[in-house]
Amino acid sequence: MGHFTPLNGNEQFKKDDDSLNVRTRIETIYSKRGFDSIDPNDLRGRMRWWGLYTQRRAGIDGGKTAVLEPEELEDSYFMLRVRIDGGRLTTTQLRVIGEISEQYARGTADITDRQNVQMHWIRIEDVPAIWEKLEAVGLSTTEACGDCPRVIIGSPVAGIAADEIIDGTPAVDEIHERYIGSPEFSNLPRKFKTAISGSPVQDVVHEINDIAFVGVDHPEHGPGFDVWVGGGLSTNPRLAERLGTWVPLDEVADVWAGVVGIFRDYGYRRLRTRARLKFLMADWGPAKFRQVLEDEYLKRPLLDGPAPAEPSSRWRDHIGVHQQQDGRFYVGFAPRVGRVDGSTLAKIAELAEAHGSGRVRTTVEQKMIILDVEQDQVASLSAGLEALDFQVKPSTFRRGTMACTGIEFCKLAIVETKARGAALIDELERRLPDFEEPLTININGCPNACARIQTADIGLKGQLMLDSEGNQVEGYQVHLGGALGLEAGFGRKVRGLKVTSAELPDYVERVLGRFQEEREDDERFATWAARASAESLS
Repeated sequence: MGHFTPLNGNEQFKKDDDSLNVRTRIETIYSKRGFDSIDPNDLRGRMRWWGLYTQRRAGIDGGKTAVLEPEELEDSYFMLRVRIDGGRLTTTQLRVIGEISEQYARGTADITDRQNVQMHWIRIEDVPAIWEKLEAVGLSTTEACGDCPRVIIGSPVAGIAADEIIDGTPAVDEIHERYIGSPEFSNLPRKFKTAISGSPVQDVVHEINDIAFVGVDHPEHGPGFDVWVGGGLSTNPRLAERLGTWVPLDEVADVWAGVVGIFRDYGYRRLRTRARLKFLMADWGPAKFRQVLEDEYLKRPLLDGPAPAEPSSRWRDHIGVHQQQDGRFYVGFAPRVGRVDGSTLAKIAELAEAHGSGRVRTTVEQKMIILDVEQDQVASLSAGLEALDFQVKPSTFRRGTMACTGIEFCKLAIVETKARGAALIDELERRLPDFEEPLTININGCPNACARIQTADIGLKGQLMLDSEGNQVEGYQVHLGGALGLEAGFGRKVRGLKVTSAELPDYVERVLGRFQEEREDDERFATWAARASAESLS
């Protein structure tokens, strides 16, 4: 009933004016008159539809996050999110992002866990020029944020990997062309996240998206997609559920539009805390959801279909050297917690052009891939990446650690994340050089789970706490044993298990030592954590 008055503030500003219309005001008014001229509903609302969030004012500690008003927390600079559907980039596009970073963003650039690139320190005066540069090479910030269909994450090796079930690229492109930037879906109850992959490693975290299309091979109809709906994390995590349908490639966009239509028309709008699609799915269940989709939106029944097989790999990030369908190779490499910079992006573009075809990819694990490398170029490319501190054969800790933006720039954050994650990697590599078991460590600056803490082997949720001397310091609530893919589930919270930032390396070293002592043959960390005693986990 959220569409009836009185509306909450977000629903009111969306009703007052389609958020896509703010671009004209940015170009004709705000970029010319400056930050102070921006209407508050545009500043903290509609501008998100064009990838713009105000960033945190420097020097405000985590204890002030929940008590200050937005105008007190925010700086007069923006985070700008570049939308990269399917993680697909050319070296020309990558170089332009690097140039924008250097010219307008003080060199900042982070690869996100949704395949985007985020930059900071953006002035409103520079936004039109940035859009012009991006759009000249086929990139945009359209609906990169906001209550709308955000970036479509896709297998970064779609159409490339030798073991692929089906290439979802045409579906990604069709959805983007037909619906992104369209008023049809520009006013949803909350954000809407999409994943499409035909990879057998299931590389798009399909279990935690609003809708996901997962590659399957139907015994009668051949390769197509299994449909999952209603996943999401934040403070009320929920795994997506299968609708039990098989969808061919050329029908993906129609099914996607039907599911988004259900969310637009039936999704809860009264309370922002219950406005995600997962709450509607929890109330309806997959059977009713499928029935409404078929009867009211598609006007036809869907075919039943098989569930996906188990993931073909424990790692889902495509790190390392892998053969392509055409006999060439792709090379996946690991930055530290997704942090790069503009000049480094330009150097990656140079390496890709020198050793490949000029195609690069981002992944949902904050990693990157260079495509189309001839066999005799692999060693040289790997050496060039190593010289930039990008490892093709990274340690478990470099490979498996992710971090959100954190208190450096995010207005919701309570603690530091990026620098903490990078330092943790270094320390664990020094202390545990022989640890090779696949392991994920996800670090989040607040409870909102942008870094997927509930689905990590070791998930760290930022909070303030007291140290042994009674001082308030940065720390983390610990979640243990989360997983996606095989035996997907959320991590275990042990009562009272918290660790200060200073004690974090000691804690992780201690719990991994106990895992190695107590594990059974080939037991995964998540399986051990589920059965281990509270003492072993502390």
